[in-house]
Amino acid sequence: MSEISKALIKAFASLLHPRMLLLMLWPVAVALALWLGLAFAFWSQAADWLQLQFEQSAAIAWSVSIWPLSFVATHLAWILLALLFIPLVLITTVLIIGVFAMPVMVGLVAERAYPELARRQGGSFAGGLWNNVMALIWLALLLLLSLPLWFFPPLWPVLPILLFGYLNQRVFRYDALAEHATGWEMETIFRRHRRELLLLGVVLALFGLIPLLGFLAPVYGGLAFIHYCLARLTQLRDEPVATQ
Repeated sequence: MSEISKALIKAFASLLHPRMLLLMLWPVAVALALWLGLAFAFWSQAADWLQLQFEQSAAIAWSVSIWPLSFVATHLAWILLALLFIPLVLITTVLIIGVFAMPVMVGLVAERAYPELARRQGGSFAGGLWNNVMALIWLALLLLLSLPLWFFPPLWPVLPILLFGYLNQRVFRYDALAEHATGWEMETIFRRHRRELLLLGVVLALFGLIPLLGFLAPVYGGLAFIHYCLARLTQLRDEPVATQ
């Protein structure tokens, strides 16, 4: 069984801990309240601005003239905002969990599954905040670079999964190791296992597509990354000193 599969199974078991119930609810509630408030205040203005940008773009005007997009051309801005609402809630939930909930989750998982793993404090709260900021910046850059690809309908299901997969691994990998790993250990794990970390992020992004249950995916994702990263840290420390 791969380390990713083990992490997903162990994360599900950790999800059943009574203290996880509150962690599954309050980050989503805060993110929902935030974006519902912004939508109530600025939805019409945002839709009008987007519609104006669409009308001034020759590429978009050509795209929406093609069936079936021609049927939704007059309401494209509203449809786009509606499609963006859930991803924005999930992104915000991931960031809230990364900053505020992950330390509690790491403590619970480490106490039950990795009690002998020494805590070497390679990360910090400030480091976690900076990591989240950089994750948002890179996500925005990747989104901008991929904009031309969004005009090809076959890529619509693939692009958001890849982008969410990147966000998951970028946010959760740091927070999962911050308390236990040294800076060198964190960089070593990120470098050695970057493909598996991204794959785990993509798998968890797929969980986010499940209706209603997708809102709970960020907590499950955080637990999966904790189990995966702490297991890799244990393996790293078990290596002979000469190989390090």
